[in-house]
Amino acid sequence: MNTKQIDAVLELAKTLNFNRAAEKLCVSQPTLSYEIRELENEVGFKIFDRSGKGAILTPAGNQFCQTLHNIREQLKSAVEQGQNFSAKYSDNITIALPVRSMLKFLPQAIMDFGAKYPEVSISPKFINFYNIDEFLHNNADILIAMDFEVKHIPDIKIHPLYECGISLVMRDDDELSTKNIIHQEDLYGRTLMVGGGSPPALQRVQQRLIHTQKISYFNSADHDTTLINVAAKKGVCLSPDFFDEDTNGFKRIPFACPEKFKIVLCTHANDKRESLTYFIQLLQKTV
Repeated sequence: MNTKQIDAVLELAKTLNFNRAAEKLCVSQPTLSYEIRELENEVGFKIFDRSGKGAILTPAGNQFCQTLHNIREQLKSAVEQGQNFSAKYSDNITIALPVRSMLKFLPQAIMDFGAKYPEVSISPKFINFYNIDEFLHNNADILIAMDFEVKHIPDIKIHPLYECGISLVMRDDDELSTKNIIHQEDLYGRTLMVGGGSPPALQRVQQRLIHTQKISYFNSADHDTTLINVAAKKGVCLSPDFFDEDTNGFKRIPFACPEKFKIVLCTHANDKRESLTYFIQLLQKTV
């Protein structure tokens, strides 16, 4: 399977017309038909049913094209990244960070790093909460995480970054949104969203509030579902200050509790590049 065949299938799947697809791809109609037949022979099933000059996706072809579209987009991205890298950079440092991380210092650190190492690229890679597989599989050089996630992983180096607390997340029109700090008593009579993969320290706070028997609770499957429920006025939630929900109709206010989270940087123990060490130092300094 080559890119010409992939493009041919995807364009015909879009137009369902051989002539229009061939014109869009700047090839002849026989060439387009040949590329698609070759690919169908290779995969062992019909992608299209032909009807005159038209085409209809078979059920197998429809499923195949959905996956093929994702593969083509990934391939396009890989080529573009390779072109950028080969044109300007001789090395790359990939930093993996959870989506919605409150890391406003990162752009400044990248700019300061570029002043000293203009030949080294810094590539942020966003990952799901508490998903460290990208780092463990060596697809990232640096991981930003909470210390409890990584402290038992062998063959890594852990660099302290900063410490953060817990905040209450609510709608920006909630009556509590004008406060500077939220206390336990402020939540009496309210509903607290819990669950959703909460880290241990946050679970302790949630359970402490629930045990007052003055606060209702509602189990949520994950953090995204929690935010939807908060937006739907089903309740409020607690979240580590590592994350940033103070946008799009939400308000985040510090919650009075002793629990803290240690945010750390992780690197692979065998990665001793001077540029990597310098970037770690910049991150620690800029935070």
